Formats: sequence, structure tokens, C-alpha cells
Amino acid sequence: MTLLEALAVVIAGVFAGGINTVVGSGTLVTFPVLLAVGYPPVVANVSNSLGLVPGSLSGAWGYREELKGQKQRIARLLPASILGGIVGAILLVTLPEKAFTGIVPVLIVIALVLVVLQPWLNKKLAERHNEEHGGVALWIGVFLAGIYGGYFGAAQGVLVMGLMGVLMNEHLQRMNALKNLLTAFVNLVAGVLFIFIAHVSWVAVLLLAVGSTVGGQIGAKIGRRLPPVALRAVIVVVGVAAIVQLLMK
Repeated sequence: MTLLEALAVVIAGVFAGGINTVVGSGTLVTFPVLLAVGYPPVVANVSNSLGLVPGSLSGAWGYREELKGQKQRIARLLPASILGGIVGAILLVTLPEKAFTGIVPVLIVIALVLVVLQPWLNKKLAERHNEEHGGVALWIGVFLAGIYGGYFGAAQGVLVMGLMGVLMNEHLQRMNALKNLLTAFVNLVAGVLFIFIAHVSWVAVLLLAVGSTVGGQIGAKIGRRLPPVALRAVIVVVGVAAIVQLLMK
């Protein structure tokens, strides 16, 4: 990796850390950058998951005020995220690489659609009066989102936010805080597993970790002031670039 490529990875990590905290889908920024600097898809995904863990935890810490009073929800939903992340990570390393390169473009398309539809979805969800804790349906949904997050993870946060909005009655920022914590632990448990069962590029992990930690704090502090339309436009462009990168390999 050249110095310029390393700088590109760090900058992608900063951007992804901020996007994950505010919107979700930071993987759509970092994953294509890792592909562009020459990493194979599975190695890129594994290293990306590990490298974004500090950023996810940084973003969750930045939202700590909004987490107050949600201990019961955390205790209820965190095991679902952890179990899902473990299953997703195991699927990533046990399925053949051809399966990953075939499935991920479809997952990215789904993620991009979710990102584009998020404003409309949030508006519709705000009109509903839902349960306080979401019940069994939310637990199952968070578990499935955790599987997706452990396997790839782009727009995992959007998925979780959508589920909570449909099934739970709560302020959007408090749901976002909970989303940040749940997705952080999905990345964490998947990343720990990857250390033992997958090939990891520690250079990429370190560069992403530095960038995403900074980005997580930026996202928590000023992310709500950034134009959502601009963020989504960048995510869509980068996501399409990722699909092109995968299909050309």
C-alpha cells in the first residue's frame, strides 16, 4: 500500500465513522476503497469490520446522553445483536468467496434503496404509535440484522432504525443512540471472531480504526447539522462504485 492509498483509507474511515453514527452505511464508503487499493473482497470485508469497531464505539459514546434510561432495552436487544453478529461472521468465512461476490452486490443495492427511502420511511414511522420495547418481533428483527451486519453490514444501521421505528414508540435520536450501540457490538463480536478464523489485513484495520474513531466523534457532535440529502447522495455514488468494483473482479 502506498502512502497515498493509506491516506485514502484513513479518510474513508473518518467519513465512514461519521456516516455510521448519523445515518449508517459507512461500509459503502470503506469497502470500495479497500477494493480499489487491491484487497480481495472477503479480506476487505473482514478488515473493514474490524477497522470500523472503534468508530462504532466512538459514535455510541458520543450518543451516551441519549442512551440514558434505556438499560432495559439494551439488556433485551443486545444479546440478539451479538448472536446475529456471530452467525453472520461464521457464514462469511464458511461460504465460498464466489458466494460473497455474488451476494454482496445484491445486498448493496438493497442497502442503497434503504438509504434513499430512509427520509420517507422515517416520516411514515413518525406517524405511528408503537410499543415501547418492540416485543419479540423487534428481537427477531435485530437478530436478523445482526446476521446481515456480521456478514457484510452496509446499511445495517438503517435496517435497525427501520425496525425500531416500526415496532417501538420512541424519539428518533434515542433510537439512533440505541442503533449505534447495537451495531457497534455486532461489528465487535464479528471482528473478534475474524481474528481467529479469517485472514485479516492489520494495516487496513489500523488505518480504518484511526479514521473511524475520529469520524465517530465528528458524527456524534455535528452530524445532525449535515445535509442528509448530500450524505445520501455520496453513499449512493460510492455504493454504485462498490458494485462496479465487485462485478469487474
